[in-house]
Amino acid sequence: MILPNQLTVLRIILTPIFVFFFLSPSETYKDISLVIFFVAAWTDWYDGWLARKFNYFTSWGKFWDPIADKILTAGAFLGFVYLGVLPAWMIFIILFRDFFVTFFRSFADKKGFSFPTSLYAKWKTFIQMTFLYYLLLVWVLAQNASLAAHYKHTFEILLHPGFIWYGTLAITIITVHSGILYIWDNIPTLKKLLHR
Repeated sequence: MILPNQLTVLRIILTPIFVFFFLSPSETYKDISLVIFFVAAWTDWYDGWLARKFNYFTSWGKFWDPIADKILTAGAFLGFVYLGVLPAWMIFIILFRDFFVTFFRSFADKKGFSFPTSLYAKWKTFIQMTFLYYLLLVWVLAQNASLAAHYKHTFEILLHPGFIWYGTLAITIITVHSGILYIWDNIPTLKKLLHR
């Protein structure tokens, strides 16, 4: 268990802790949940940096690192679904696509096949995570009674239901579209994988 892999395990462990604090009625706990989430997200960047810098690549890490990322993201998205902030059906579609592609890539890698991430898929992830970070930060700050009292109108604009709904819809469409293109572009390799 080299350090990057330990950070991957830590990210998985932090996810239910984040969800617990995030869904707590306590303002303080919600603030703590934000810190936990960003610390967990930081471990994703740091373990990747360590792996590239010191060539710390293992089959275990290649399999679990992307799954740990999806588990953390799923925890945040499902937390918002539970709170009624995000529409469940869109989030379930997003998570199904992301977990399916992640498991598919990990399985293919174990079989010796490479399914590189496209630039489009990377932009999908960037847009998805930017939206999630934005929502987490603004929503948690809006739960602070003192801030809400002084900036109520601002939070109403930033968390407008229409903006959140259409933003989530756009991300859902991009996520599904990128998934379809990913499979389509890799059909030849997929056929070889299935017939191996």
